[in-house]
Amino acid sequence: MATARTIQLTAEGKTRLEEELTHLQDVKLFDLSRRIHEASEHGDVSDNSEYEDLKEERVHTEARIRELELTLEHATVIAGGSSDGTIGLGSSVTVRWDDSEEESWVLVSPEEAYPVDGRISTDSPVGHALLGSRVGDSASVRTPGGELAFTVISVR
Repeated sequence: MATARTIQLTAEGKTRLEEELTHLQDVKLFDLSRRIHEASEHGDVSDNSEYEDLKEERVHTEARIRELELTLEHATVIAGGSSDGTIGLGSSVTVRWDDSEEESWVLVSPEEAYPVDGRISTDSPVGHALLGSRVGDSASVRTPGGELAFTVISVR
């Protein structure tokens, strides 16, 4: 059962979750219902794998809708960035890895993490290592491929 904890989201993250919820409710569920109806019209559904797959997809979609509704119900929007230079939730951070490659991310809650868009969770190994750091601080992260070291080069 979900707890009634407050979930901190950035304004962009909250908007993204609201848009996903709207899409699932208004587009995806409607489409799935239509496709389930069409699949059921093709005779015996007991041997219809497409029908079963669609029903399973609908269950997963409804579960995601409930998850999003609970998340948004308990969400508070945080101000992004860092006023004192300390990395925290909502901070934009650029690091230089020990191989001189640079990467930039925004630290977000697990509910809105999306690494492909440069939004990493504070619960991830890198996110956790960054929390509380400042420009010039170094840290390392243990990965399956070994330990990786980085230095914080900017915080916004």
